[in-house]
Amino acid sequence: MNSLVFSLCLVVSAAAFSAQESVWQPAPGHTQVGIWPGAVPDAQPDTGPEFVKITGKSSLVAGEPWTMVGSVSQPTMTVYPAKGKNTGAAVVVFPGGGYEDLAMDLEGTEVCDWLTSKGVTCILLKYRVPGPGLYPKPAPYRKSGPYPRSPVALEDAQRAIGLVRSRAAEWRVDPHKIGVLGFSAGGHLVAATSTHFNQRLYPAVDAADKESCRPDFAVAVYPGHLWNYDYVENPPFELNPAIPVTRETPPTFILQAEDDPVDDVNNSLVYFLALKKAEVPVEMHLYAAGGHAFGLRRTKFPITEWPRLVERRLVTIGMVSEHER
Repeated sequence: MNSLVFSLCLVVSAAAFSAQESVWQPAPGHTQVGIWPGAVPDAQPDTGPEFVKITGKSSLVAGEPWTMVGSVSQPTMTVYPAKGKNTGAAVVVFPGGGYEDLAMDLEGTEVCDWLTSKGVTCILLKYRVPGPGLYPKPAPYRKSGPYPRSPVALEDAQRAIGLVRSRAAEWRVDPHKIGVLGFSAGGHLVAATSTHFNQRLYPAVDAADKESCRPDFAVAVYPGHLWNYDYVENPPFELNPAIPVTRETPPTFILQAEDDPVDDVNNSLVYFLALKKAEVPVEMHLYAAGGHAFGLRRTKFPITEWPRLVERRLVTIGMVSEHER
């Protein structure tokens, strides 16, 4: 992601938010729970209380506002049980937001509504983004970001996957069918969890941390931070070395628009090539138009049909059966 474009996007977004509330809460009937039984590891300096902002008219997706959550220091997860016939598959969802905020409905709850309607249990992760929120400061002051600059989001993701696997029987989930799906920065977190699973970044705290934190499948939608550009002119076309792809990386689905103004399409391309080289099953779809941060909302662009492609992919890799679609 170009740093200037990213900063400008955040400034514009900040001006577009019209309402502010306190801690995010899921819809009635769902309960969010903390993922750490005690103090969170590698706690960052406090950047103020968690806040919820709803976009105004100048920042709509498919004609509707969306909700951004910032200054998250206490990570949680919310479980959305499968509806109808339970396929046994589960997906941990990582909303995007540049590792500074979380698009909790656009790239979170709306995703869970879709997945659960297909018989897939959804776990929405509100991971730590203790950065400056919607008001960017110079890079040295930022306290959040992608691993390894900041380990906290990946710690939360590793912990969440282990928790889901440890409670698989309770939640009617097959422990061998637990995947991850993320957008933008959350798409990077998908790649990070897919390549950092042999060892957790934090000391084990309970039995859940004895479970594997390797996803069984992965979906990265308009991912960022994968191209190793490092904010330099004429960067080499290569994968971020902090994403060590191996043959053990889980089967992956990648989707992006070539006109994405925030995360360059090279992010998807370098990851795809690394997966192919490692002989990891991978499917990638690039569309000419669609932009960035569209979530599941229907627009005029064909790319918004992508959920059907994921549904077919889950059948192809054996996570759900044909008759369960």
